[in-house]
Amino acid sequence: MGLLDVFSGAGAKGLRKAKGISHQGRRLSDILEAHRKFHLGQPGGVRADLTGADLSHADLRGSDLTGAILTGCILREADLRGAKLGSADLSQSNLRKADLRSCDFTGVNLERANLTEADLSGTELFRGDLSHAILHKAILRGTVLRQAILRGADLSGADLTNASFREIDLTDVTLDGADLRNAVVRDNQKPQPK
Repeated sequence: MGLLDVFSGAGAKGLRKAKGISHQGRRLSDILEAHRKFHLGQPGGVRADLTGADLSHADLRGSDLTGAILTGCILREADLRGAKLGSADLSQSNLRKADLRSCDFTGVNLERANLTEADLSGTELFRGDLSHAILHKAILRGTVLRQAILRGADLSGADLTNASFREIDLTDVTLDGADLRNAVVRDNQKPQPK
């Protein structure tokens, strides 16, 4: 880490630490702490509202963003490995090349999100909404998509090796060039004739 990294709040691999990121005049670390208190029902707790925040290259590994509002958030190349994002609203967010391995995405809203080249390996997408999401060349190795909404999603060129698709609607999903080796595709809703 160089001297410029220290002053800019950047961490390993050029990632920015929460203390060095501001949104609407508040440090991200303070927003995350207030969100933690919100979930625990403690005084001073406030749900995190990071609508439109620029969190590109942010180090958010293991963060608890359950139920957070991240609509239109820029999370390009952010590291969210192991983060809890259940019931979070990430609709229309830019998660291009984000590291989302082993995240909990239970009930997450990723409608119209850009997940191009993002790594979602080992992620649980139970009841998640990925309608019209762009997952072009995304890595979803071993990802579980159960009761998820994929209507109109673009999974072209995606790596879906060992992924599990169960009880989902595959209407208008683009899978051109996707790698489906050893993927489990079962009990899915068939596209309805027009």
